[in-house]
Amino acid sequence: MSLLPRRLNASLGLWVAVVFAAITLTRLTSFAATAAEPPAAEAVIRKRLALAIVAEEADQKREIRELALTGSKVVREILSAWPKDRILLYTGDGGVRIPALIEDETDADGKSRAARIDTGAFLADASGKTLRFATTDITTAETDAALRTVLQLALDAMALADPLPDARKTAILKLGNSQKPLNIVILQERLPLENDPDVKKAILESIALLQLGDPDPTVLKAAIEQLGRLRSIGSLDLLKRVSAREGLSPEIRRVLAESIHGIDNHINNVNLVGTFFRGLSLGSILLVVALGLAITFGLMGIINMAHGEMIAIGAYTTYVVQNLFGTGFGFSITLPFSFGGKPIAFGLHLPGLNATGSLYESYFLFAIPLSFLMAALAGLVIERLVIRFLYRRPLESLLATWGVSLVMQQLFRMVFGANNVQVGSPTGLVGHFDINDVSFGYNRVFVIGFAVLIVIGTWLLLTRTSLGLLIRAVMQNRDMASCIGVRTNRVNVLTFAFGSGLAGLAGAFLSQIGNVGPSLGQSYIVDSFMTVVVGGVGSIVGTVCAAIGIGTADQILQQTTGSPVTGKIVVLISIILFLQWRPGGLFSIRSRSLD
Repeated sequence: MSLLPRRLNASLGLWVAVVFAAITLTRLTSFAATAAEPPAAEAVIRKRLALAIVAEEADQKREIRELALTGSKVVREILSAWPKDRILLYTGDGGVRIPALIEDETDADGKSRAARIDTGAFLADASGKTLRFATTDITTAETDAALRTVLQLALDAMALADPLPDARKTAILKLGNSQKPLNIVILQERLPLENDPDVKKAILESIALLQLGDPDPTVLKAAIEQLGRLRSIGSLDLLKRVSAREGLSPEIRRVLAESIHGIDNHINNVNLVGTFFRGLSLGSILLVVALGLAITFGLMGIINMAHGEMIAIGAYTTYVVQNLFGTGFGFSITLPFSFGGKPIAFGLHLPGLNATGSLYESYFLFAIPLSFLMAALAGLVIERLVIRFLYRRPLESLLATWGVSLVMQQLFRMVFGANNVQVGSPTGLVGHFDINDVSFGYNRVFVIGFAVLIVIGTWLLLTRTSLGLLIRAVMQNRDMASCIGVRTNRVNVLTFAFGSGLAGLAGAFLSQIGNVGPSLGQSYIVDSFMTVVVGGVGSIVGTVCAAIGIGTADQILQQTTGSPVTGKIVVLISIILFLQWRPGGLFSIRSRSLD
């Protein structure tokens, strides 16, 4: 039995690593798939570019379109500079025209160097000295309206071939909103080459958006139907403007009405699912916070108003670990006292690892267990110095821990400053993914998944370990447990430390969602107490149900009422009415204690 907690901790650590690795691999898979294709040889591309600039009009336009398909950065740079008159035509030996790219930087005389497009080397004279050109000495490659159009189309086509799906999608939507019918051809050419389903959907949507301006009723009807099938949220306003046109046939108006109605319903569903997801993530944070409180308040009968500061300890521990993996961490404190006419001050500086890349990104894996340990250590100190004298005295414990809370907040301000500090998220937790237009943040998904692991771990600790057996024995009858040899003082210390450590984990999660400040925990302490009371004092299952229910109801009511304050008021009134009906909460714990 004594080996089970160690195995449990090892299993939880393994699951943490698996969840984090899975999120990171998900972010990198799509990029690796597209980045694996080798680019065309730069030397060949440069020669073709140089020839295209001095070629005849017909050959020039054809060559530009073909070069755009290579996706080369050199092609993008040259084509972007061409219409800006930055392509120099230098006459070399034998009257040969050599195109070169003029640098933006100039020397003291206002002259610039120019790099040959065919080789990339700077233009030089016969002695090898680099040439510099004044603005009045430059003869640039001319462009007319037709050529500028070809260049812009080529640049747009290159943007559609970007290795990153998000970049391609952004470029596609930009073309779709341009209201230029010429972009339809570019999008249609890209459609059979696109493999990403989300990007392919964006192409179909953009084509349909551009076709809304087509005078052909058949094309217009097909575009409206396509947008309706795609449930295109971005096209709703444009469809409503189309419906205001005069002279539309009854058939087109019918299709318009159906598409607009379908998109409106889709928006409502997206908002509902998104609100539920945000409520679930809020409930998960509330759950991790309330689990610790359910142990200290529900199982021990201690009203710990400093529980919110345990959350802040976990968040600040994450901040310190991040700095230690970077440039280091230090602080200086000056006390409002003096000795010998000199102010009393002290400080600390810890050097950093100056890590970069994946090593720096791994700081959060170390911050998670350290945030638990630091909060548990702080809880152990508070229990030994304050709490152990206040068992069975709830009012005194409330006032004492409130004072401890104020002292700890002031310590946070002295060490970390009164302003919020920013904790950077690892790359695997940054951004989001979309499912049917519903956005799911990686950090919130991580919090939900880890909250599930914490609940399972806490349940196993309380029901499958010797420590859990002792905790439940002391909870049900402290005097009887003491009489049969249970060291109740040691159980109290371990229980309070474990509950505080869970709050520290919640602080680590909160650091990935928002800023960290001295009063971070105070934003959640009231909701945490409500969660414990509604779920049933001391009930783990009740705490889970109450946390998810309160978090989801809070987000839904805020969305419904249109006001965060009104939503919280409605939730509070609902909880009061519920407790009038069931004072013991959802799952009341029976006790054999007679006091």
